[in-house]
Amino acid sequence: MDMKFNRRNFIKSSAAAASLLPTFNVLGKVAETIGPKEDDVNVAVIGYGAEGEILTDAAMKIPGVRFKAVCDIWEYRRKMAKGRLRSLGHDVNVYEDYRELLATEDKNIECCIVATPDWMHAEITRACLEAGKHVYCEKEMSNRLDQARDMVLAQRETGKLLQIGHQRRSNPRYVHAIENVIRKHQVLGRVTHAYGQWNRSVAPFLTVRDRLKIPVETLQKYGYENMEQFLNWRWFAKYGGGPMVDLGSHQIDLFFWAWDCTPISVTAVGGKDYYNREMNDNVMAIYEFKTKQGVVNRAYYQVLTTSSRGAFYEQFMGEYGSLTISEIAERGNTVQRETYTGEEGKLKWNKFIDMGLMMPVREPVKAYTQASNVALDVRVTAAADGNALPVDLLKPAHMPHLENFFDAVRKDTQLSCPADLAYESAVAVLAANRSVAEGKTIHFKPEDFHV
Repeated sequence: MDMKFNRRNFIKSSAAAASLLPTFNVLGKVAETIGPKEDDVNVAVIGYGAEGEILTDAAMKIPGVRFKAVCDIWEYRRKMAKGRLRSLGHDVNVYEDYRELLATEDKNIECCIVATPDWMHAEITRACLEAGKHVYCEKEMSNRLDQARDMVLAQRETGKLLQIGHQRRSNPRYVHAIENVIRKHQVLGRVTHAYGQWNRSVAPFLTVRDRLKIPVETLQKYGYENMEQFLNWRWFAKYGGGPMVDLGSHQIDLFFWAWDCTPISVTAVGGKDYYNREMNDNVMAIYEFKTKQGVVNRAYYQVLTTSSRGAFYEQFMGEYGSLTISEIAERGNTVQRETYTGEEGKLKWNKFIDMGLMMPVREPVKAYTQASNVALDVRVTAAADGNALPVDLLKPAHMPHLENFFDAVRKDTQLSCPADLAYESAVAVLAANRSVAEGKTIHFKPEDFHV
């Protein structure tokens, strides 16, 4: 009997799998894009930096999404956006000030994608919502908790949609791993601990040639003292929350999702030990969660900016098995059984495989181009021992989250990450920075996570 399986053959041979797996992108099949193709949605982008460009490129792949306007205070990026979008069939007007965009384009747009530095998210999001526009806003909601709270209130007051960019909430691999493997079928048993990390290599401040710089008077008009602050805003307390907020918010949100509860405390250490910048360049945080079942679970999170070892991934460790997952599958795509469970545990594990929750055999790690500043740790890839997840994402990482947003705009379906849900992770990551600064454990009350 030929025991060599591939992903497609396995799913074809497993009738049970069809009822368990998500319906979007499964095993090499790209799903139909949501929403009627003839139902155009007109969109403006406010903030066309690196993240704004990524979101715009992903959204352009969704049929019916039409870009009408772009706003950025940097003329260089406005010209880039106009040229790129025009070449792809989107004739956009460009603006320096978001207020002028909203006033001029009021009748032409229904939605805004907000991808400015964090400190402007609340102000711009409220303005867009009050102008009657649905908003997709990049995370973190804000580097200040009062402003994040105001975003939730603005959404409630206007009744418009507000999606926050925690894109893993719409990623089919994560949906399958957390909803099916961890929660519904409890493949791992009780998940007692979780771990997440995002490690990056040493990097100097970003700079640009003089001819590309924004005039000082323009920078000061919009709240920046100089080009250094504008380009490296994440490292300045006025504009961002440092790596803990910028990167940690993505992954700490997963702990909330897996355990279906908010934490009761966070104890964090870190410092400005390497760069001596305004924000911490390394943070290590332990969160404690008390679940609805009354048990205490713990999660450890690490963010480094002086070593890329292991890059970014998350692990969920349970009594019967563990899951390692990453937004890039080559860095994490393994479900591993605890050997102590013996023959009975192995039989149960095989049952989960037959149900389509995991792949029956491992496949070689796919070849991919490794970025120069990323060190791949082969111990967290599908080539390690264990079973792989049977769900692939064959689209840009942000695309399913944008699809979910535009689906909600068109058909009034549920958002994957509305503002009140994203607010919970904002509370948690900002508290970690506070724990470092004050040198003490921060204890939470349930009401801290609600507006």
